[in-house]
Amino acid sequence: MQDKFSFCLERMPTPVGCMLLIIDSDNIVRAIDWEGYEERMHRLLRLHYGAGNVTLDDTLRPSSIRRTLERYLDGDLAAIDDLPVKTGGTPFQREVWQALRQIPAGQTTTYGDLATQIGRLKAVRAVGLANGANPVGVVVPCHRVIGANASLTGYGGGLERKRWLLEHEGARLPLEAAAPKVKKA
Repeated sequence: MQDKFSFCLERMPTPVGCMLLIIDSDNIVRAIDWEGYEERMHRLLRLHYGAGNVTLDDTLRPSSIRRTLERYLDGDLAAIDDLPVKTGGTPFQREVWQALRQIPAGQTTTYGDLATQIGRLKAVRAVGLANGANPVGVVVPCHRVIGANASLTGYGGGLERKRWLLEHEGARLPLEAAAPKVKKA
């Protein structure tokens, strides 16, 4: 029998839409996603914790996690570096997610470079899949991974958010990648 999990769901306004924070009773981040992408978030929670094993309760007041994310959004880019996260996932996925946390704000890397960094040179596709299965976007900064040709590649919250996050962090993007701006919510 699998464990049952009860997490808090907090909705946080950001310049690029409402962020969904999933936090456990120990104030550890379990998932972050975006309004409009709830089905993706629920799918990842099912994959990580088992179908029917997670209940989400709305929070009534801002958590310290939210306040830390607000500092990040206000320009303190290092604020999120030490936020505690806990995920399910395979050992390989967790290895990729740990490597993602080593990418400094304002910098980008490619799937190939990330595969090399973890010592799995031929696992570029698997690294991409693990990146896409990351349940803790922003804090585990999958948005900092771009295509080998410097193009913006998929992001679970949409390419416009990926672009905004990278620009917010001061990453240098090619002109075509830096194109349309997101309207403030």
